[in-house]
Amino acid sequence: MLRLIASILVGVVITFGLFVFMAKLISSGGSSNQNEFENIIVEINTTPPESKAQKRNRVPPPPPPPPKQPPKPQTPEPEPQISSSGPSFNIPSIDVGGADAGLSGPGGLIRDGDATPIVRIEPKFPAKAARDGISGWVQLSFDINELGGVENVKVINSEPRRVFDREARKALQRWKYKPRVEDGKPIRQTGLQVQLDFNLDEGN
Repeated sequence: MLRLIASILVGVVITFGLFVFMAKLISSGGSSNQNEFENIIVEINTTPPESKAQKRNRVPPPPPPPPKQPPKPQTPEPEPQISSSGPSFNIPSIDVGGADAGLSGPGGLIRDGDATPIVRIEPKFPAKAARDGISGWVQLSFDINELGGVENVKVINSEPRRVFDREARKALQRWKYKPRVEDGKPIRQTGLQVQLDFNLDEGN
């Protein structure tokens, strides 16, 4: 019983002492914070410090160079007329007796007349036929349009068959004519025929 009373008294004393100690700590802390707040000095400086950095005026970049002009297109040269040196060929059976078509002086009118050949391309002799010493011919039909171009080239007959057909057609498609003129206007001609002969020269 005595021990219980003694322990209670000791606990009361210790608790009281702790409260007193804590009260002193709180009072001393508040005063120190207040002194620190009182010692703070706020300075306001309205003049900015001088900067050592040098100001540079921005120079605009130079203007870009003007674009280069594209090169002028070259004027295509007219296709030359190839002379006969290998295989021979015949001119189409077109009546050119009154073929005085063209301009008779400055401001002249176009005269009536049949188609007139302007450019005749010689067919290429096939290498295999030349190596084997083969000669022959090809008969073709074709049309001449209003501009003098050759169209609708077809093989009618050939000897030997299919040996010279391809080269004959390729050559005839490149021929150029002065178109037929009636009443001052160029017209289209159809159903014309020509025979191209493929003959090796005796000197080859």
